[in-house]
Amino acid sequence: MHRPPHEPVRPGRTPAPEQADPLVLGALLARHGWRRRGGSPGTSYSRWTPPEGGGTSLLLPASRSFPDSADLLAEALTALERSPAPSARDILLSLRVPGDEIHWTRDVPEPAVPAAAWAAQERLRAGAHALLLAAALAAHDRAGYHGARHRRPAEAALDGLLAGPAPGGRELTVFLPVGPGGPGPEPSGRTVTTTLLRALYAARDATDHQRATGGRDAFAAAVEDGVCQELTEALGTLLRGSAGIRVTLHWSPVAGPPEGFAARPEPVEFTPGDLPALREAGARYIRDEPSVPVRLTGAVVRMRRDDPAGPGVVRLRVLDGAEVPQVRVALGEDDYRIAGHAHLVGVPVRVTGRLESRAGFRRLAEACDVTPVQVDEAERDRLLKSLHENLDLFQDTGGDDGTDG
Repeated sequence: MHRPPHEPVRPGRTPAPEQADPLVLGALLARHGWRRRGGSPGTSYSRWTPPEGGGTSLLLPASRSFPDSADLLAEALTALERSPAPSARDILLSLRVPGDEIHWTRDVPEPAVPAAAWAAQERLRAGAHALLLAAALAAHDRAGYHGARHRRPAEAALDGLLAGPAPGGRELTVFLPVGPGGPGPEPSGRTVTTTLLRALYAARDATDHQRATGGRDAFAAAVEDGVCQELTEALGTLLRGSAGIRVTLHWSPVAGPPEGFAARPEPVEFTPGDLPALREAGARYIRDEPSVPVRLTGAVVRMRRDDPAGPGVVRLRVLDGAEVPQVRVALGEDDYRIAGHAHLVGVPVRVTGRLESRAGFRRLAEACDVTPVQVDEAERDRLLKSLHENLDLFQDTGGDDGTDG
């Protein structure tokens, strides 16, 4: 289930009793602070009360083997759905989507007005989503700075993300389903979770090292653990305007902890005092990430030049050769004319150059060897249809084409 990064998920359908495992439900109740009353090991039932006190208690069977277990589970799920306890919503979400649970806590003052509460919620959601996207990028490929590279598979890895409410902008829970990724090297929800945990620990260690010694080598080594400019920027988004943040991870009680990880990972905390080291590391990642030599194939979607003759700039929708959606390419007069002819007849071009990191890998420098590429009829028809729908983009006029990020 995919939704915009700032939009909370609605409660949705309560899981069917036959789909609920009493052991999983008990583990989730304990995780969220519900108190178990009675039901010592070996007994058939246990009673659970909300952590906030008051409210309806739940009677939970020890297993499905008892005759009335289905009825008790149905009553427990209905009680959770109607419970005023904030944790009840998160428990139901965890039951609906077997996945890892990531909890963000952002230490901010109590909002004085509704507008301040809304702004705090937006910052928390934006920062949490940016942190997950940074982990998805690192799960796909290790790099100090990703820019526009790998965005599509990284976003696809977050398609199943479910987010709970963020009251006051202080707490947010996100659920990432545990399951296989898409075809090819695309990361799954669990690889995003494990990459995030490793990267947060590595960022915490590197920040402590730099603050204590002034040395910068720890951040360079941390790239192998998933730390990148996108992650340091996301941490900065969460830290600014707060007294600190805390990220806590709970593994899916259905899948259990992955191999090599603790059953209960230690929370990771950052404070505003960490901001200078994180900002410096992020700037260094951008500066040090090298440009990438590529030979890519792309469809021309926009053309501009200042004069009727001479060099110009084209925008290519990348089809092959680089994991970016589009690039901006400055071409000499001959190459620009070849690109224009290819565009008119609806065929892509192949071009050699270097993806520049300083432009976020959105610009191809030193471009040369522009060559039309033959495609099958179906692809040619689709490209021609795109041309006719966007004739206003094919023009020799001055100005920037807006692709420099």
